[in-house]
Formats: sequence, C-alpha cells, structure tokens
Amino acid sequence: MEIHLERQTEQRLSLSAAFALSSSSLSSSSTSSSRSSSSFQNDTFSFSGQNEDRSWYAPRLRFIDFLCDNESEWKLAEKRFDQLSWTSVGSEPAVKWSNFAFCIGMSESEEFAYELLRALRRRKDWQIEITKSEFHNLWCRLSHSSVNSRTRILFDLCDSNMDGRVTEKDIKQIILLTASTNKLSVTHEEGEYYAALVMEVLDEGKQGYIELPQFEKLFKITSPNAISPLNKRSSNSHNGHSHDPFQESICEAEMLLRSQWRRAWMVALWLVICLALFYWKFIQYCRRMEFEVMGYCLSIAKGAAETLKFNMALILLPVCRSTITRLRRNLSLNSVIPFNDNLNFHKLVAGGIAVGVILHGGTHLVCDFPRISNCDKSIFQRTIASRFNYHQPSYLEILSTTETLTGIIMVTLMAIAFLLATKWPRRKSATLPRSIQHVTGYNTFWYSHHLFVFVYALLIVHSIFLFLTDKATEKTTWMYIAIPVLLYTGERIYRAIRSCLYEVKVLKARTYSGKVLFLKLSKPERFKYRSGMYVLIQCPQISPFEWHPFSLTSAPQDTHLSMHIRNLGDWSYELYSLFHEGTSASKEYPKIFIDGPYGAASQDHVKYNHVVLIGLGIGATPFMSILKDVLNRLTGKCDGHTDNGKGSPSKSKTYLYWVTREQSSFDWFKDFMNDLTQSDQTQLAVEMHNFLTSVHHENDVRSVLIRAIQALHYTRRGIDIVSKTPVRTHFGRPNWINIFSNLVQRHRGERIGVFYCGPSALARELEGFCTKFSTKTSTRFVFHKENY
Repeated sequence: MEIHLERQTEQRLSLSAAFALSSSSLSSSSTSSSRSSSSFQNDTFSFSGQNEDRSWYAPRLRFIDFLCDNESEWKLAEKRFDQLSWTSVGSEPAVKWSNFAFCIGMSESEEFAYELLRALRRRKDWQIEITKSEFHNLWCRLSHSSVNSRTRILFDLCDSNMDGRVTEKDIKQIILLTASTNKLSVTHEEGEYYAALVMEVLDEGKQGYIELPQFEKLFKITSPNAISPLNKRSSNSHNGHSHDPFQESICEAEMLLRSQWRRAWMVALWLVICLALFYWKFIQYCRRMEFEVMGYCLSIAKGAAETLKFNMALILLPVCRSTITRLRRNLSLNSVIPFNDNLNFHKLVAGGIAVGVILHGGTHLVCDFPRISNCDKSIFQRTIASRFNYHQPSYLEILSTTETLTGIIMVTLMAIAFLLATKWPRRKSATLPRSIQHVTGYNTFWYSHHLFVFVYALLIVHSIFLFLTDKATEKTTWMYIAIPVLLYTGERIYRAIRSCLYEVKVLKARTYSGKVLFLKLSKPERFKYRSGMYVLIQCPQISPFEWHPFSLTSAPQDTHLSMHIRNLGDWSYELYSLFHEGTSASKEYPKIFIDGPYGAASQDHVKYNHVVLIGLGIGATPFMSILKDVLNRLTGKCDGHTDNGKGSPSKSKTYLYWVTREQSSFDWFKDFMNDLTQSDQTQLAVEMHNFLTSVHHENDVRSVLIRAIQALHYTRRGIDIVSKTPVRTHFGRPNWINIFSNLVQRHRGERIGVFYCGPSALARELEGFCTKFSTKTSTRFVFHKENY
C-alpha cells in the first residue's frame, strides 16, 4: 500500500508538467508515465531509501504547479518534517538543516538538497536549524509556478558566492554535482569543456561571469530545435491520445480475435484432440468387464493415459529448433501457425502432462489398486483374475510390479524437471531459502531437463507391461512417440555434427561496463541467417554440454558474426571472466562453438512496412541486427535474401526505443549509433530513441540544468553529452501512451509490427496498448515478444 501511494504521488507530480520554462522546450516523448513504472522495476528502477519508512517517503521532487494538487504534496512533506522535528520551550517546531533532504523527499540526493537549501536561503549562515514556518516558505518557493522564481532558484544554485555573478568555475561545479546526482559519468575535463561552452554562448561581453538576465537565455537557446533528427518528429509533442478522423469502429473482442486467432485455434485444436482421446478411451473401458471391479476410476485413468501418450509425443516438437526454423520460412505455414510461441506451447503441453499424470496416477493409486485388492473374490475370479495369474494381489504387491514402479519413477523424474524449470528455481530467485538456492539456477534446470531421456525409456517399459491387456494392438505408446523421438534425436545429432563443422574463430573480444561481453566471430561458410535470428553458443572450457541462446547483433550481409552477452547467470559469468582475463592478459581466447541460426519473433519484422522495436537493457541486442539490415538495404548492400516481402526501404519506417538504466550501456552500440546519422536517407527511414532511467525526470530540479547543458551542446556540436553520439538521450521512462498516440497520427490506417525484448511485466502492458490503440483507431498494432 505504501509503494502504491508513492506511485500515485509520482503520477500527480508527473502530470503537473513542472518547471515548464516554455511549453515546447520541455515536451518530449520521454515524459515519465507512472503507469509504466512498475513494469520496469526489475530492469530500470529501484527504490531509494529502503531503510526509511516509505509512508513518509515521496518521489523525486519537481517544481510543482499550484494548479495541480499541491496541497497533498505539502501534507506529505509536513509529515516528514513533523517526524523529525523537536520543539524548544517557547519556540516553534524545527529540524536540523541536514534533515532538509529527507523532508523534501531527496534522501538519495543529499548533497544536491544541501546546495538547494543554500540557494533558497541565500546567506552565509545557511547551515542552521529550519523552523516549520521557514520550511513552509521554502516549500512555497520550490512549488511556485512563476518562471522567474524557478529560474532564480537555478541561478542561485550556480552562484556559490551569492554575489549575483556566476563564473565558469561555478558552472563546472554545478555540472559535476548534477551529473553525480543523476549517476552520469562526467570527468573534470568534460565539466570544464561544458562550462566553457556555456560561457562562450552566454558571456557575450567576455566579462568572465554571467548574471541572471544572461542565465535566462540558456533555457531559451535550448529549445526543441536542438532535438536530434532521429528524434525530432516523435518528440514534437506527444499530446496523448487524440481523435483519429479515419477511425474504424471495432470492438475489443474483435481486435483480440484478430490478434490472437492463431494462438486460439492452435490451443483449441490441442484441447479438442486431448478431449477426444480421453472420451474415446473413457467410453471404451466403460464397456469392458474390468469396469465391474474398478468402475469409472479405471475409465478416467485410461482416458488420461491416452492424453499422456499424445502429449508426451507432442511436447518434443516445439523444441525441435531446426525444424521450426525451416518451417517458419514457409509463408503459408507462418501465417497460420504461431511459431514464435513454441516455448509457450511447450509449457502448455507440460501443464497438460501434469494434469494427465495426476488423473492417471492418482486414480490408480487411490481408487483402482485398492478396489483390485479389496474386491469380492468371486467378482475378481470372474473378471480380471487371468490378468494376475488367478492370484488376487494385495495393495503392496501391486505397487511392487514393473508397471507401478516404472510409473512412480517416471513421475518422480518429471516432477523434478518440472519444478526446477519454473521461474524461481531457474532464475535462482533470492526469495528461495538459501539452502535451496545452492541447488537451483540455469545449470540445474538444464541438466534436470535432460532426465527426459530416462523418462522416455521408462515410458516404453511401462507401456509394455500392462495389467489389463496382452494385445499388442492396445500397446500403442510407441506409435505416438516414435516419430517425435526420432525427429528430436535426429535433430540433436544433426546439430552436434553441424556445430563441429562450423569452424569459428574469435576475431575480437571486448568487455564493457555492466559486465557485457562483445564477441566478433568469423562467419562459417554457407552460414546464412536473417536479421533477428539467434545462435546457440558452447564453450567447452566451461561445459561440454551446455548451449545458451544469444541474439546476433551483426547484419546478414556482414562478413562476421557478432553478439553482446551480459552476465546474468553462472555460465555467462564464467564466459565473461574467461574473456576478460584473455583480453587483459593478452592470452589466447577460449574455444567457442556455435549452432544455428534459429528463428525468433524479431525475424517477422519483414512482414511490416513500419516496425517499432522496444528493448530494455541488453534486450536491444536482437534489434541491432534488424537496424543494420535496414541500413544495408538503404545503402544497397543487401544481397537479396533478407528482404522477404517487406516494402521499399524508402517507404518503410523503423523505430527503436531503447530503455536502459546505465549510461555506460550506450557504449555497447556507440559505433552503430554514429553510423545511423551518416546520411539523410537513413535518418528518414530510422528513428532511434534512447531513454536513460538513472537520470531524474526531465522536469526534476536535479536534472533541469544537465538537460539544458545537453541541449545546448547538441545545438552547437551535434553530439549528445550522455551517449557521446548524435542520437539524443531522453531522461526518465518513456510515456508509452504518448508514443503510441504519435504513431497513430503518423501512420493512420496502416499495420505496425511492435517487437519487444525484455521483462514480461512490460510485455503485458505493451500488448494492452497495442490492443487498445488498435481498437480505438484505424492503425493496427501487432505485438511480438522474444522468447528463448
């Protein structure tokens, strides 16, 4: 409830459009939306002040417009003040000056808050206690809607001597302070350079200082004209959802049917087959003489057994990666079968197996076996005695039979594999007990999943020894699983041979901050792939059995293969360590094997003329290959096999929204971002939007100055000071509602493919936006999510 209160407060603050020196200069597609804040909790946000009582903690302070609900914000600040205040005899409540940061909700930015207090007090003895009446006055100044008042506060922040003059040294200090507050890396040399640039522009008389009237010009210069060409059109004014004059009336149910019909008919077909098989066996055993002993329990168990045979065969097909990659090239099949959901279907079938095991094994153990051992001897002799050599077994004797023992062992192995494949053990969740964490993780999931080899062997034995039949025609398990097992086995053998034939050499390796490893590999002969595909990587020095999927970041036309691997687990940590050691000590790189390529959801970008790519952190990797492919097609480097039905590059549009919480992440694709701006043609066909969530919101007092410096530098030099590239960086999280509204305005009546790679929480939100905007407007958004 306390966290929910924080998010409601942040929503009100973000809607206040605070510190709007001009309505256009601060309007941007990076306006923060509290609706998406929870979706980024794992990748791009963490609460500060976790040791504090969050009921007293407010979100980042902005200059608050009195037209908004400022009264409730003051009440929160007042509560925090009252929590720490004391009252002397004959005096009003007061707090220490050092508590100012906590009282205004800046506990994570104490140094900046102290400078803000100095600027507000404007006196040398500013480090004295704060009375409640003074605190209220300070709050009113902070929340004043006057542009002059707000500009004065910022000027006083820079004026360290409080003499009404700001020098180049003052500007440098405030740049370094705001950079540190926003977790930006700015060296002293860069601070001096940016400060000199400000003085060059504002100090026209070369006096060596600037005053308030000159300082005000800084925010007039940094107008939206400074927006990057790649961001210009989409950051004009995302004014929210506007009316579409070409709107086509369509209900949400119809939109869901249009977007989900492929999934729906596949799941419906699967359910129909399972129910039909269950019903067939259920009726069959209702008419047998064994029914007289075990009743409907037998029919239920046998019906479930038939669905188990089917699902045990079917579960192998979605993980036949090479087969699926080939099938998805067929446009007819790809248009009706959702190959992108192969792993989700694999999980669905696993759920069906779990239900079948419970019904089959459960009814046998609690119903069928007790009825056999306890039934009347005359009935037993007349019905099923011949199946047990005319000896009525006890319950324990039944449990000790080959059929029962193999079944129990199978269930045990499947339970182990099933439980270790769930989200928390596979990701080694911190919520698990520490004793259990030692035996969880991806490696445990990988090896436990290969228990299926023993499961299928036991399944064959289990199907041979049956209690109630000796007819070979009724022992049909092998008929179900023969083709899938042979297909899967053959594919694994083929993949093993192919990976050995693919000779790859590590041409270049580089480690980045954030524990990201860049690998540039030689491209094997006859290795062809499409943008958006991925490969499996094995490092024998770590494990000769483990293969891990990674997206290719190189374009199909490149003469090499490249990928960016982030340390997110045991295996990737060891790989990063090996190459980090190799690059630092100039040692020989470890041997690498690759297998693939394999199709992924991003591969379907060729179906759309307009594509929206959304990546969180390292989730941008599959989209780099797509953008490089687009650039190659624009520059005539395409060899023809990558353009699979997509319209002319000059008529198509590709958008990339990359959201990251670390400034150093931009180094991963710095060269590529520089290439994007080489020609006007690429700028018209591609728009790249970077969002840095470690920086406070663009309207936050802590980031206003750094944003002004950023815009000024971009205007004069054409380089963004955050990414160090021509691609402009936005502060805060994207406002997806505004972004989708802008796309609707630009592409009325068209289909747009939305491709996402990142945490599932935001995926659900984005899919909801796609459905909403497709329902309310004439633009159709089709959502795709990467699944590995």
